[in-house]
Amino acid sequence: MRCSPCRCIYALSLAIVRDTRTEREAVSLIGYIGMAMAIAPMIGPMLGGVLDTFFGWRSVFGFYAVAGFGLLCLCWFDLGETKPQRATDAAAPVPGTTTLIREPLFWAYALCSTLSVGAFYIFLTGAPLVAQSTFNVTTAELGFYIGTITVGFMIGGFLAGRVGKNFEPTTMMIAGRVVACVGLAGGLGFLSSGITSAELFFASTIFVGLGNGITMPGSNAGAMSVRPDLAGSAAGLSGALIVAGGAILTAATGNFVPPTNGAFALLLLMLAASVLALLFAVYAAWLRREVI
Repeated sequence: MRCSPCRCIYALSLAIVRDTRTEREAVSLIGYIGMAMAIAPMIGPMLGGVLDTFFGWRSVFGFYAVAGFGLLCLCWFDLGETKPQRATDAAAPVPGTTTLIREPLFWAYALCSTLSVGAFYIFLTGAPLVAQSTFNVTTAELGFYIGTITVGFMIGGFLAGRVGKNFEPTTMMIAGRVVACVGLAGGLGFLSSGITSAELFFASTIFVGLGNGITMPGSNAGAMSVRPDLAGSAAGLSGALIVAGGAILTAATGNFVPPTNGAFALLLLMLAASVLALLFAVYAAWLRREVI
């Protein structure tokens, strides 16, 4: 299996942030980065449509080439090496990835990230089916509703960027998980009471995006801070777990959400993933306290 360039670049960018910032500063910066990453998928289709309309579909590849070359030049001349140089004994063994995976704290951070993003994967898998079979929305309305969770993520990333440096990463993680769980529990409460509408359903799922925007900067910065000398490995392993977890949860959603009246089952699956992520966030906070 070939490695995705986008995933590799994402992991490398997180490692660069951790190399150049303290743990709390990294939380804030990663929050702003997440906000920017949420904006890109919304602007991209619009920009692509404009290029295709006025210059033809080949212009999209030309734009990619020019933008990629510009980014290469920026990194080449402005970035440089970011990994701190440490005086180490030449005879001492170089720590490897196996050292990192033996750290329970790393797994607490990584699994919190995996399950947090997993709730988003569950939403993407089940939302189109539920929206059409339960709420009978049009495809145009569906596109708008699915975009709302991304708006929530942007707001959460902005909040993390603003206040992240003032709190421990685990505090941000727990806060984000509580936000997601409360929103989903509210949606389930409305459905259980017989109040069903597309607006209320998707309003509850916005809290998943909002919670993820608050949680992910803390869990990413925390995972890379377990062993700062292995920040790149931590970012890569955490990213791999997110992709693997997404694949598993996507398959599970397809099997467990019924083709009709699946709104309750979909919210329940999202809530289960969010609650498990909350438990791992609390576990990470407990492990940090034990270490201190």
